[in-house]
Amino acid sequence: MDRSNGSVFSGFILLGFSNRPELEPALFVLMLLLYFLSFLGNSTIILLSVTDLHLHTPMYFFLSNLSFMDLCLTTCTVPQTLFNIKGKDKTITYGGCVTQLFIALGLGGVECILLSVMAYDRYAAVCRPLHYMVIMHPQLCVQLVITAWLTGFGNSVVQTALTMTLPLCGRNQLDHFFCEVPVMLKLTCANSFINEAELFAVSVFFLVVPLSLILVSYGYITHAVLKIKSAQGRRKAFGTCGSHLLVVVIFFGTLISMYLQPPSSYSQDVNKSMALFYTLVTPLLNPLIYTLRNKEVKSALRRIVGRRTDSRKS
Repeated sequence: MDRSNGSVFSGFILLGFSNRPELEPALFVLMLLLYFLSFLGNSTIILLSVTDLHLHTPMYFFLSNLSFMDLCLTTCTVPQTLFNIKGKDKTITYGGCVTQLFIALGLGGVECILLSVMAYDRYAAVCRPLHYMVIMHPQLCVQLVITAWLTGFGNSVVQTALTMTLPLCGRNQLDHFFCEVPVMLKLTCANSFINEAELFAVSVFFLVVPLSLILVSYGYITHAVLKIKSAQGRRKAFGTCGSHLLVVVIFFGTLISMYLQPPSSYSQDVNKSMALFYTLVTPLLNPLIYTLRNKEVKSALRRIVGRRTDSRKS
């Protein structure tokens, strides 16, 4: 970023929801509550997946990674937003903005790939049950997760570098509550056509391609489930896979509406609402959707609570 009139560029002003100050107190309480619930839910999934041997399966290994990613995403954006809403100071340092942009971009890419990996895991479990543990062996699971993290953050390095080198000509007011690529592109005083085209291409790779693979996987899953003679077996298969598909629809639907359109056509109020949903509501919904009707997770939670109760009695 360039300097203006010889002065040192110190940071950005996050306007957030300051155009509607009457909503800020209620928004602060709501965001704090959702952040706490999201932190609690995702931490619980990670704890159960690590400590309960019954959950040492590929599905819960991927789910614990998804929960860890959601914890990082909310912690990257929400505390700064709460600080800006509560106080008069709406600024974020240059380094803080770069860090926020890098982490949010990286985690978004990781989740796109991770959800497609989880769809493949469900395909193997439903369509190839006899060979499931051979297909989804521990080494492959670790390799898939490492690939997701390296690909997501590898793209983030490039995206962050391209975005933060754009000239601003003294502009530093971001009409958003955290640093995000489309908002940064709107701030530049140079022609951002190349950046917008590159962002669109990357968005297609991380959104459209994984979503297509997921839909193909679920096409095979649906075909296999319909062949199950037992009604109870069909319900169990559809219940497990349906929860994952609901997460996919919510996540990809939100990001596609945010990124697969030119930044110049964005309505900032809509964009901020979508971003708030993606960074706060979706990480809260993930543990609820995956565990609300999941007997394995409920049983694991009861076992942990039971062990702690017994240890206190003794």
